Amino acid sequence: MHVAVVVVGFRNPDDVSRCVAALARSSHRDFEIVIVENGGRDAHAELQRRLPEKLGGGQRLRVLLAEHNLGYGGGVNLGLAAAANADAVWVLNPDTEAEPEAMAESVRRLQAGDCDAVGCAIYLPNGMIQSYGGRWETPFARAVSIGYGQSATAAVDAARIEREQNYLNGASMFLGRRFLQEVGPMQEDYFLYCEEVEWFLRPAARRMRLGFAAGARVLHHAGTTTGSYNGIHAKPKTPIYLSERNRILLTRDCAPGMLPFAALAALALIVFRFGRHRAWAQMGYGLQGWLAGLAGRRGTPEWIAALA
Repeated sequence: MHVAVVVVGFRNPDDVSRCVAALARSSHRDFEIVIVENGGRDAHAELQRRLPEKLGGGQRLRVLLAEHNLGYGGGVNLGLAAAANADAVWVLNPDTEAEPEAMAESVRRLQAGDCDAVGCAIYLPNGMIQSYGGRWETPFARAVSIGYGQSATAAVDAARIEREQNYLNGASMFLGRRFLQEVGPMQEDYFLYCEEVEWFLRPAARRMRLGFAAGARVLHHAGTTTGSYNGIHAKPKTPIYLSERNRILLTRDCAPGMLPFAALAALALIVFRFGRHRAWAQMGYGLQGWLAGLAGRRGTPEWIAALA
């Protein structure tokens, strides 16, 4: 099985270089890498300077320049278009390091023939699980990471995860050709956050089975570009605003009848999450995003567009 690995970067060449170095150690050898740089010509030139056109095992590596900052979904879609002939596509965050068997285990799970996309164990540098997969709870407009906070060395019940998950964590999504053909490209007007959830909640995606490869493990350094894993008082505006805005947009898109209840639940969670820590600035960012979602505002936030 020929795999195309798609990585979307934004002015983070150290992350991308580390991600590529880990992929070079993969036991599955039939793959190529497509990197999409969203951060402009200088960032693109820096990646081209740092990265080879081929890995030591002969795998091709391409670095594509986005015409402007397309956001995560737009960057993924550009990579997917460049990998149209692959048997499967592995979408990886740039701040990940896949273990050597991760690709081979994902290939084996997909080739079993009873699923169309495959998740894996994503763990943090502290040795704890970030996600085995995700569960979107529509009434609360909330994404729940299955396994979050468990030890990365604990035994895994793959069958239970496959029963519970209804989306794959966006840091590592291993997608078969049928999924891509039937479901189509990612949503681009979310810009960042929740677009992977929307992808898997579409009617076409809900007809497909999501698998889980218990032996596939990916280290995620998490938030190196956005600051989303900073302490609560140090979290910047972008991840908070977009996360809250897009939770509302996702509900509007996938379950509009639930929007009144889900919006109130999301508001309560914003107040509780930030208010109990007296993180007033962060609460303000969240409320701005919540209001933007209710107003149906989409696309690139103005302060990000100004930096392009």
